[in-house]
Amino acid sequence: MLYEAVRLALQAILRNAFRSFLTVLGIVIGVAAVIAMVTVGQGSTDQVEADVSTLGTNLLMIRPGQPSQGPGSGGGGGTAASLTLKDVDAIEQQISSVAVATPSNSRGMTAIYGNANYSTTVTGTDNRFLTARSWAIVSGRAFYESELRTGTAACVLGETVRQKLFGNGDPIGASIRLKQISCRVIGILEVKGASSFGTDQDDIVLIPIRTFQRRISGNQDVSMIYASIRDGISTEKGKANIESLMRERRRIGPFEEDDFNVFDMKQITSMLTGITSVLTGLLSAVAAVSLLVGGIGIMNIMLVSVTERTREIGIRLAVGATERQVLLQFLVEAIVLSLIGGLIGIMLGLALGLLGARLLAIPFSPNPSIVLAAFLFSAVVGIVFGYFPARRAARMDPIEALRHQ
Repeated sequence: MLYEAVRLALQAILRNAFRSFLTVLGIVIGVAAVIAMVTVGQGSTDQVEADVSTLGTNLLMIRPGQPSQGPGSGGGGGTAASLTLKDVDAIEQQISSVAVATPSNSRGMTAIYGNANYSTTVTGTDNRFLTARSWAIVSGRAFYESELRTGTAACVLGETVRQKLFGNGDPIGASIRLKQISCRVIGILEVKGASSFGTDQDDIVLIPIRTFQRRISGNQDVSMIYASIRDGISTEKGKANIESLMRERRRIGPFEEDDFNVFDMKQITSMLTGITSVLTGLLSAVAAVSLLVGGIGIMNIMLVSVTERTREIGIRLAVGATERQVLLQFLVEAIVLSLIGGLIGIMLGLALGLLGARLLAIPFSPNPSIVLAAFLFSAVVGIVFGYFPARRAARMDPIEALRHQ
């Protein structure tokens, strides 16, 4: 009986194909919009997580000054004591949860090679920086210990700087000028791309920290320490251990506020993915309204269909069809309409999601559960909004129905 009901429903739908298409258009738009929004939102979340992972694994950043709201802030404590290389060694050696700690001092400078010059960021650090930031050298080598110890003017270039100064040429062994410093290029970093904050991570020149301190900053200060937490240990635990050690080293009393800031990179992921999730939810909720509109459209068209087909209904009832059979016929017709709209909406939504992912340069991340939920919801719409017209048809008096025609 169900098979026959589906067959009759398809025949009725095809008899008025254009009207049926207009009927399910609201369902199509609603399902497609929800799937497209969720797919793009999930892709954005995946991209944020991938971008943050390029900054380093389980990474903490320690800076002097009052706790700030983000990694780009310098903190509010202008009078706070600076960090030192001894702090770096203490964090790495005394905290078992820390795999590696590395210093970092940065300054904007102009790099010059021949007739080419380019404004970039020069960072003083050591080889532990590469480990903490999960950054490989694709050409050349890292710093020798003797270069780090004596403050030799050697440098490792990011890919952006390499292209700006050398084009397609090989810079290994060449010397570039950083203001008054002649610096020999010993290595090239792998490409990292843009960060979640839109900054070009490859726009960088690494030099030994002692070279930076002696010939650029003129002091022994360290502006930032990167600390990479060991796998299997939570960054929260590592952060608490670092805060405890730094309070001890900086002689901060029990009731005094920290004059340093330990920032967890996972906070960036949580913050940004939280924003994308909220926006995706809001847009999906707005898109889902069209499902309700589509359901009302189905109910109205089905009521019109019942009115147009009163003679057919009367004949079926007159020859012995039960109310249940008539109810099932019209209810199945409404459900089939909704499911057809749901299937079209799913295909359209996935296509729009793929297009959006390509345009925004984010991963295409369809969510199977959302696709299934949208399909099932379209069926529910057919049941809910198709029931009243179907019940009206089933309760018709066969004599009145025939007389109406």
